[in-house]
Amino acid sequence: MKGLELAEKYYETYGKAMIEEQFADVADQTAVGLVGQGSECLGFDDEISMDHDYGPSFCIWMPRDVYVQYGARMQAAYEALPQEFMGFSGRIIEEQGQGRVGVLCLEDFYAGILGRYTPPTTNEEWLMLNESDLATVTNGKVFEDRLGRFSEIRSILLQYYPREVWLRRLVQSMARAAQSGQYNYARAMKRGERIAAEMALTEFIRESMQTVYLLNRKYAPYDKWMRRGMEELSVCSEIGDMLDLLYTIPEPETAWEGVQPHDYIYNLNTNDGRILIIEAVCNIIVQELNKQGLSDRQDNFLQNHLQAVLGKI
Repeated sequence: MKGLELAEKYYETYGKAMIEEQFADVADQTAVGLVGQGSECLGFDDEISMDHDYGPSFCIWMPRDVYVQYGARMQAAYEALPQEFMGFSGRIIEEQGQGRVGVLCLEDFYAGILGRYTPPTTNEEWLMLNESDLATVTNGKVFEDRLGRFSEIRSILLQYYPREVWLRRLVQSMARAAQSGQYNYARAMKRGERIAAEMALTEFIRESMQTVYLLNRKYAPYDKWMRRGMEELSVCSEIGDMLDLLYTIPEPETAWEGVQPHDYIYNLNTNDGRILIIEAVCNIIVQELNKQGLSDRQDNFLQNHLQAVLGKI
């Protein structure tokens, strides 16, 4: 069973009654759900995930003034709930997983991840936020929010970036993808700098995935789950399978044997299958830019589309 489903059933079976019966005077000051760090909050948990931070559990968020007065007592009541549930034992918590579930201060939850507990109000404040952190505080599910404050903050964040911020981040990711995949990779391979080429390829993979998330207007999770999350995107999701192929090209260095310094300056070394895949990925991104009205250029080089996208601000 997925951790998110287990958490909600556990709350409905035990947690709801605990709050309403033992803390009736502040029940209307709480929000309950499972949101934050951990694969279970993204819905990506599997059998491998069950060796840590898995088990019947949920979060209870309260405003700071209520948390100061009732937090310790409610936490004790939470810990007294049955540890065994639906055949699953209590949550195994590693040291770095402390404080992810149980009774939490609402303001500290947001501030601990985003560095602030109020939603950004200016483009500058939005640009200061880390995208994977935004994904972390908007993932999972809120089971119940009697007060509404937790969901109010969440709702604003889920509305996504303001248009100018979105376009600037899109341009940044496209620029890095072009520089690493369409420029640096080939030059490093031509020089026989295999490590530099692999680093460039890795950066291209990350930035092209980031570009796809931006084109979907969805916050990208942290690196570990970016590829997995692409399977749930509606726009350019096929790029994920194409990126997988980059690691199936056998001995790409053979395509560069005997290449001279001035070879492939104005064209592509199509003997390297990775080059073909990189260009195919960029072509799909360009097609989507055209479809969304962000650029009317047709060439594959992402760098050539940056000004067009910036012009939409």
